[in-house]
Amino acid sequence: MAYVLGRVLISKDKIDKMVAGLAERISRDYGEEELIVVGILKGSFIFMADLIRLLRPQVIIDFMSVSSYYENTRSTGIVKIIKDMDVNINGKHVLIVEDIVDSGLTLSNLKELLMTKEPKSLKVCVAFDKPDRRKTEIEADYVGMIIPDEFIVGYGLDYAGKYRNLSDIRIMEPDGGIK
Repeated sequence: MAYVLGRVLISKDKIDKMVAGLAERISRDYGEEELIVVGILKGSFIFMADLIRLLRPQVIIDFMSVSSYYENTRSTGIVKIIKDMDVNINGKHVLIVEDIVDSGLTLSNLKELLMTKEPKSLKVCVAFDKPDRRKTEIEADYVGMIIPDEFIVGYGLDYAGKYRNLSDIRIMEPDGGIK
C-alpha cells in the first residue's frame, strides 16, 4: 500500500512544550546525578538532541541501533544489536531515549538486555506512546504524549527513510492526502 503525507497531528509548538516538560521532570528526578542518555537510532536523534540541551544533570550521551523488524513490517520483538553502546553503564544511571513505543516488544527486550549490564538505574523516556498497539507489559517512565494508533512521520519518525526532518508530526494517509 502506498502512503502520502497527510495532516498535522502534533505541531512543533506542542512538541517543544512536551520536550521542555519532560526535561524538567527528568532534571528534577536526577538532580546533580550524572546521567547516561542512550538514544535508539535512528528515530530518537532529533528528540534526544532537543531533550539533552534542556537537562540540568551532567549528561553523557551514547547511541544504540537495534532492529526487530528484519524483513517484516511488524516487530518480531527479538532485538538484534546493530550498534552497541560504547559507554560502560555498570553502576550508572541510564536513560533510554526512544521516539515511540507501540507494541513494546523491542523496548521490553532492550531493557531486559541492558539490565544485564547492571546499571544503578534504568529508565525509559519516549516522545510518543501508542498504548493501543501494546503487546507486552511495558510502561515508559517518561512519556511525552499518548497518541492514537495512526501511522505518523516527522520529528525523527520516517516512512521509507523520508520525512524525519519535519518539525511537526504528520499522519501518513493511504493514497490521497496533502502532498
